[in-house]
Amino acid sequence: MDAKQTISAGRAILGIELGSTRIKAVLIDQENKPVAQGTHDWENQLVDGLWTYSVEAIWHGLQDCYADLRRHVREQYDIEIETLAAIGVSAMMHGYMAFDKEEKILVPFRTWRNTNTGQAAAELSRLFVYNIPLRWSISHLYQAILNKEEHVGSIDFLTTLAGYIHWQLTGRRVLGIGDASGMLPIDPATKNYSAEMMSKFDNLVAGRGYGWKLADILPEVLPAGVNAGALTPEGAKRLDVSGHLKPGIPFCPPEGDAGTGMVATNAVQPRTGNVSAGTSSFSMIVLEKDLSKPYEMIDMVTTPDGSPVAMVHCNNCTSDLNAWVTIFREYQELLGVPVDMDELYGRLYNHALTGQANCGGLVSYNYFSGEPVTGLAEGRPLFVRSAGDKFTLANFMRAHLYASVGVLKLGNDILFKEEKIKVDRITGHGGLFKTKGVGQRVLAAALNSPISVMETAGEGGPWGMALLGSYLVNNVENRSLADFLEKQVFAGNTGVEIAPTPEEVAGFNDYMENYKACLPIEEAAVKSKK
Repeated sequence: MDAKQTISAGRAILGIELGSTRIKAVLIDQENKPVAQGTHDWENQLVDGLWTYSVEAIWHGLQDCYADLRRHVREQYDIEIETLAAIGVSAMMHGYMAFDKEEKILVPFRTWRNTNTGQAAAELSRLFVYNIPLRWSISHLYQAILNKEEHVGSIDFLTTLAGYIHWQLTGRRVLGIGDASGMLPIDPATKNYSAEMMSKFDNLVAGRGYGWKLADILPEVLPAGVNAGALTPEGAKRLDVSGHLKPGIPFCPPEGDAGTGMVATNAVQPRTGNVSAGTSSFSMIVLEKDLSKPYEMIDMVTTPDGSPVAMVHCNNCTSDLNAWVTIFREYQELLGVPVDMDELYGRLYNHALTGQANCGGLVSYNYFSGEPVTGLAEGRPLFVRSAGDKFTLANFMRAHLYASVGVLKLGNDILFKEEKIKVDRITGHGGLFKTKGVGQRVLAAALNSPISVMETAGEGGPWGMALLGSYLVNNVENRSLADFLEKQVFAGNTGVEIAPTPEEVAGFNDYMENYKACLPIEEAAVKSKK
């Protein structure tokens, strides 16, 4: 079938991902190739000191994104979407969405970006003997308990953003195992929440008079390939306000953006890894064995089919870099020069590669928000130089590119240098890699490892989510997720690889020595409360 026939016959598969700055829908055909997409841009809001998106913004964004997909399908193929072979929903991981028995949200959605959970995360890490990050759902829950927030006793369901959307569209309170692993640690033997840790938590809060235990309020954990419900009549109306989409479409388990990134880069088997670099950045390395001990910088999560993954998550990546590019756009506009943003990014990024390997001593901190890896609960974007540094445009841009993956390097140095983790392939995807060869070369220098980027890198998480939908309905040979991706989706394609030069690696290491030495400046800026 061609794309039009596939959509008309209801054989297309829809993947939707709610990212930090964009909601994106990707429609794929039976060969797993994108045939249409829709988007909606949005931004989080700082309300009462916490980063959030309102429920109204969530549904407006989702509906507008789907409407944009419908519009593109009508323009490209002159047909309407009536039904689909499968749907999958993914979203930014972690955070806190708590609901009462009437399905009303009890407090505004608390996103992964919030770093107010330090006390809870520290106490739980000691209790579990396991690193519990600030952004995990269990940290948010326990912090609310420590803060004696009144709503806690009324919780009937606690989930992530992907779990919430899936629940409202299907009626099922479930979550993919990868996303669930960012709520509470997963037991690799049972592929479910750790029973030991759930018991410890329940005992910890037993005297507070809540009418629930963790097992009562958390979503059911499902691995990739399992049917996770179907689109209800009410769900169909909520997704497609035009009324064309019919109910009954099967759903795969909802996942987090980390899991869809692994799928989109064919990095779900041991000794593979990927780096997602956009508003935030994170690396995912699929492990052959457990780490020797817990590390505060490294989160243990899973692939969508339950394999252990070492994750280094950074709250900040390209936001400050984008802000500086916008300044150059304003300068061009001031001169009356027409601005093509793709060209502007391309010229500035490529010019950065002509700078000195150590950025001439220049240092940038891209901390729009706090950065747990470096121990900062808040952030202040900073650019630091001394009078003797080589202050050129190329060094300036290179410093900001380095900053976008600097914190990522700190975490991965533990994996590669201390734990001696071996990786056969690391694949990059996300906005940092849009300008061909630049972000890829910078990341290769940071990790001292070859980095691959595929032509599909720009499709990102929504495409990865659609592939999980395809795995649900098109895995006729009952393959593992890794085999399905390798044989039916990527067919051996590993992308274009760039390896760093010794000079680039040495230059990045030199930059990082300056970066670490100047961290007290960032700390002082945070304390200033500006």
